[in-house]
Amino acid sequence: MKASTRLGLRGGLVRPASATDGAAEPDRQALPGPRLARVILKVALFSYLSITALNIISTGLGAAADSAAIAALLLVFALQLRHSAPGAGRRPARQKALTLGAQALLTYLPLIVLHAQWGALGGFLSGSLLLLLPPRPGWTLFVLVGLSMFLPPLLRGQGIVDSIYLCQSTLLTGLVVYALSHLSEVIQEVHDARGELARLAVVRERLRFARDLHDLLGFGLSAITLKSELVHRLIPLHPERAVQEVDDILSISRQSLSDVRRVASGFRDMSLAQEVTSAESVLNAAEVAVRVEVATGEIGRQVENVLAAVLREAVTNVLRHTKATRCAIGVTADGERVTLSVVNDGVAAGRRDTDAHGGSGLGNLAMRLREVGGALDSGALPDGTFHVRASAPAFVPDGSPQEAR
Repeated sequence: MKASTRLGLRGGLVRPASATDGAAEPDRQALPGPRLARVILKVALFSYLSITALNIISTGLGAAADSAAIAALLLVFALQLRHSAPGAGRRPARQKALTLGAQALLTYLPLIVLHAQWGALGGFLSGSLLLLLPPRPGWTLFVLVGLSMFLPPLLRGQGIVDSIYLCQSTLLTGLVVYALSHLSEVIQEVHDARGELARLAVVRERLRFARDLHDLLGFGLSAITLKSELVHRLIPLHPERAVQEVDDILSISRQSLSDVRRVASGFRDMSLAQEVTSAESVLNAAEVAVRVEVATGEIGRQVENVLAAVLREAVTNVLRHTKATRCAIGVTADGERVTLSVVNDGVAAGRRDTDAHGGSGLGNLAMRLREVGGALDSGALPDGTFHVRASAPAFVPDGSPQEAR
C-alpha cells in the first residue's frame, strides 16, 4: 500500500457559529378565490340591472313594455357576463364586434321609449369597451358613451343637472364593471400562478433530494465496495488488517445511513475537514498515493457544504472511473474566495463506468456551485492528469436567495 503525504496543514477549516435558521411563518391569509371573485362580479352586475328594472316598472308603462324591458335587461346581463369572462379580450375580433354591436343596440334603442330610465345601461357598454378593445380606442369610446348620455335628459327637458348626473353615473358604472371584471381575471391568474409555483416547488424538492442522495451516498457506497474487495483479499494473508478494514466499512455504512436520514429531513451540513480525512483514508485503501494541502480560514456553512460535496464526488469519480495511482487534494483561500482542487493521474484508456445511472454528479455540483456564486471546472490536462476545480466565495451574503434553500 502506498503511503500518503500531508503538506501545509495551517490551521483548520473553521465554520462560524450561526443561529439556527428559523423557517418563516407562512402567510395564512389566503387570497379570495376565483369563484368568490366571479360571484361578487355577478352580484354587482345583477344589482345594477335590478335598480334599472325597478326604475322602469315604477314609470307605469304597462305590462308589455315592462316585460320587453326585463327581457332586454337579461340579454344585456348575458352579454356582459361574456364580456367580463377571463380572456374575453383575446377572442377573435369578429366575435367581439358582434357582441359589442348587439350590446350597443340594446343600450341605445330602448332609450327612444324609456329615456333616462334606461341610461344606466350605458355604463355596461362603456365597461365592455374597456374590456374588449385596445387601450386607446377603448378609452376613447368609453368617454364618448359617457358624453352621449347627456342627450336623453335634455331631450325630455330635464335640465343640465340631470344630464351631468346621467353622464357621470354612466362613466362610474363603466369603471366599476371594468375594475371588477379585471380584478376577477387577475385573481384567476394569481390562483393559477400559485398552483404552478407549488408544482415547481415539489419538482425542485424532488430534484434536490435526488441530487443530495447522489452526492452523499455515491462516495460512501463506492468506498464500501472498494474496502469490501480489499477485505476479501486480506483475509487469507493479513486477517488483523482485514478486521481493521471491516471496522472502517462499518463506520462508512453508519455514516451513509446517517446521510440518508439527513437528506430525508432536509439537514445536509457536511464538514470539509472530515471529508478530506475520509477521502485520504479511502484513497489509501485503493492504493492511491495521496497528497493533501489545506490552507484556508473561515468558510460559510453553505459554501462548506457545497465544497464537501464536490470533494466527495471527485473522489468517487477517481474510484469508479479511473485507474489512478496518485491524487492531490488542495484547499486554498485567495482573498474572499475558496478553491478546492482534486487532481489524479488520468482516466485509463477504455475505462468506463458500467452503471447506467451514473455520471450526473458533476452536473449536479456545477448547479449547486452556481447557486452560491461559484463555478466548477473539470477535464483532462495536457500532462495526462484529470482535474476537478471548484471555486466559490467564502461566504454567501445573508438574505440572498441561496440561503433560502
